[in-house]
Amino acid sequence: MRLLLDSNSRLNLVRGYGNGEIVVGEQRITRPLIITPLQLHLDWGAASLPAVREPDLQALFDTGAQIILLGAGDTQLFAHAEVRAICRARGIALECMTLGAACRTYNILASEERPVAAGLFP
Repeated sequence: MRLLLDSNSRLNLVRGYGNGEIVVGEQRITRPLIITPLQLHLDWGAASLPAVREPDLQALFDTGAQIILLGAGDTQLFAHAEVRAICRARGIALECMTLGAACRTYNILASEERPVAAGLFP
């Protein structure tokens, strides 16, 4: 699905997703990534949303985001209880969503200049 949003051209926004890829700007990405309004991490080692554990979270925490979105697939998946507890203890809002919902939500929050990071699984 293609997403269009008028906003600051300096921000990293998801322009599209589907068929095993996520489009950020002009880049077509086929592996898990972390995106923030000003950073794009293409070397995130997380394998899948249900497999995310504490070591995978550190890269998300290092972004300084207060809102973390995890997005994968076409059906709702949830992070492990350990992951939810770690985020809660740090005062970080964690939301798990389908890939499409996470991409759309991320774009809105990034455009509002909110402290957001998304871990996305194409």
